[in-house]
Formats: sequence, C-alpha cells, structure tokens
Amino acid sequence: MLGGTTEASALARALAAHPGYDVLLSLAGRTEKPSPQPVPTRIGGFGGADGLAAFLRQGQFDLLVDATHPFAARMSQNATEAVAKTGIPAFCLRRAPWIAQQGDNWRHVASIQDAVAALGRSHRRVFLAIGRQEAYRAETAQQHFYLIRSVDPVDPQIVLTNARYILDRGPFDVESETALLQEHRIDAVITKNSGGAATYAKIAAARALGIEVIMVSRAAAPAMPAVETVEAALATINHLLPPG
Repeated sequence: MLGGTTEASALARALAAHPGYDVLLSLAGRTEKPSPQPVPTRIGGFGGADGLAAFLRQGQFDLLVDATHPFAARMSQNATEAVAKTGIPAFCLRRAPWIAQQGDNWRHVASIQDAVAALGRSHRRVFLAIGRQEAYRAETAQQHFYLIRSVDPVDPQIVLTNARYILDRGPFDVESETALLQEHRIDAVITKNSGGAATYAKIAAARALGIEVIMVSRAAAPAMPAVETVEAALATINHLLPPG
C-alpha cells in the first residue's frame, strides 16, 4: 500500500487485524516524524514507475493499493504505469473532495501559483494552509502577511518579509481554527482541496467568519478503479483477495 494519508493508516490498522493479509505500507518520507503504523513500513521512493514495477515483481505482491494524498499526482501516475507493466490488481483509495456549502466564499484555482496571484496586489493577511512543499510560492507576493502551518519546519527556509510559522498536525477543531483566524486577522485562506475531516475545520471556520477561501483544485484522478472510504477499500480487498 502506498500511504501517507489518514485513510491509509486506518486501512493499515484494519488489515493488521486480518492474519490472512501480509501488508507492507510505503511512505514517501516527506514527513520527518511520521506517525507509528501497525504494519511493516518502508520509507522512500522507488525510482519511478519502472522501479516500482520491479519492486512489486521482486516482492511477489498480489495487490497494490494507492492510498496516497490526493495531490500526490506523480506517485499515482507511477503506480498506474507500474501495475500496467506487472499486471497485478490495483485500486485507488481517494477521499472525496470538499464541496462548497451555503455561506462558503470559494475561488477555485488550478495551482498554488494561481492561488498566490489571486490574492491581488493589495496587502492581505493570508493563512497559507498547504504544508511546506510549495510554501516558497508565496515569495512572489511579498506584500502580504502569511501565516504558514506545516507538520515539519519549512526547509529550505523561504524568504518572506512578513510571515509567521506554526508547526502542528491535525486533526483540528472548528473552535481552535476560528480563534487562530481571528487572532491573526486573516482575510484569505489558501488551501488544497484535500477532502476528509482532519483539516476541514479551517473551511468551516472561514465560512463562519466570512473569509475568502482560495481553493486549489485536484488534478485528474489516476486511471485505476477508485473507492472513497476505508470500508469500501476493505470490501474491494476482500473481493480481490479473499482471506485464506
């Protein structure tokens, strides 16, 4: 299983309770201190689609589950190509995207670059809730204040004239997110449409406060069968590989 999401960990816990399944969870290694997992875990890349295909053949795996982050497009593409080369069954566990509700003030964009540009030229106070990988994109718009939250420190350090950094890991609740937005007088939130419950509280808080959310849309879904929940993933695994 290619992991790195809350759903991957939940699926790993469920599979660990079934002695008929031998599970290996692979993490990309982008988080310095990943949460403990209930199954054997490897960390690091494979060397592209060919490397992953070779790994699958060598390990004699019977099934691949792509449970990576909805924005890990390159890894999902490699997985799609690897299973085409090996012929093993595979499916994707991808949580549903967030859907705007009444009261939401969303602006949809295609990338982090577009999101930063959408802030405009006038000074704004921005909650940059996209993790650390692309926080450097904000360097092109120094006129804004940025509140940057990530699990690990932003490295290499980006150059911003007016920014504050917070290290924290979800899940978050609406009350604390509301207080955070109010404390820093935030008037715009930049986030990716990751879906799920762990980080949704900032969306609900922005809605309650009337704050604009600049929402980065997902890329095209991987070209393999997909399910949206851990329960559906378990059912699919039991269908493809009945225990025992």
